[in-house]
Amino acid sequence: MWPGMRLIRGREFLMGCEDGYADEAPARRVTVADFWIEETPVTNAQFAEFVAATSHVTLAETAPDPHDYPGMLPEMARPASAVFVRPTRRHAQPHPSQWWRHVFGADWRHPLGPTSRIDDRMDHPVVHIAYEDAAAYARWAGRALPTEAEWEFAARGGLEGARYAWGDELTPQGRIMANYWQGEFPWDNTLADGHAGTSAVRAFPANAFGLYDMIGNVWEWTVDWYGSAREALPAQPCCGAAVRGPAAEEESYDPTTPSLRIGRKVVKGGSFLCAANYCERYRPAARFPQPIDSPTSHLGFRCIIREQQ
Repeated sequence: MWPGMRLIRGREFLMGCEDGYADEAPARRVTVADFWIEETPVTNAQFAEFVAATSHVTLAETAPDPHDYPGMLPEMARPASAVFVRPTRRHAQPHPSQWWRHVFGADWRHPLGPTSRIDDRMDHPVVHIAYEDAAAYARWAGRALPTEAEWEFAARGGLEGARYAWGDELTPQGRIMANYWQGEFPWDNTLADGHAGTSAVRAFPANAFGLYDMIGNVWEWTVDWYGSAREALPAQPCCGAAVRGPAAEEESYDPTTPSLRIGRKVVKGGSFLCAANYCERYRPAARFPQPIDSPTSHLGFRCIIREQQ
């Protein structure tokens, strides 16, 4: 028995989705073994304990090395992270550069910038966490980060093929079930769920496995490298079609920036910024490629313990 964790009895399940984003297909049968998973994302309070015990310095608190980023201006070699800033007007052609800001001094202790604090957010998910920070915490805690399949199986809560973690209706009986964007992203947030940013980790209902915030609030790291192609392999005479397994690091590189060979991991669950009109990824099947060196103000993690550990 692990306090604050739930035992998930593994089995075969239907992973992925045929009517979501292209990289969610094909829907396929996948098997996971038994594992324990934390009921909530790692909070600011929990991460603070880790930092106090280890003196860990996160990537967002570390100045980047210009040699790792060809062409980087010298004045950019300062600790920083990406922070969402809501635009004040509608743009005819929305682009992430209109709402993401590279903020010097933004990190897990200062989620909105150097003058912000987490004193009243200790029960919120820790954010501005790069992959190496999440992995370091997991090692310290004697745990691990989940695979994409483990994460998705846990998020589904035993609901086979359901669109959301609670069923096929986004707001059953008008009830908002997770922290995501209501209104027209990125300029109009109606705040129908009461939250402009992250929320306390138990602010919304748990799924059927007793897990909170598997959908919305913050994106969560998995150990799997991102592969954009999830196509089925040619059918075998005896077995039917097989599906390609997890991608290799080289497959995860962003093809739009060939000079930067930075691996991207799969993140899951969506965040408080996901919206029906822009990023409908507040679903178990949804996935996104996140560069391992890119912490943000809506990115956190949770840990697991595999039964064989």
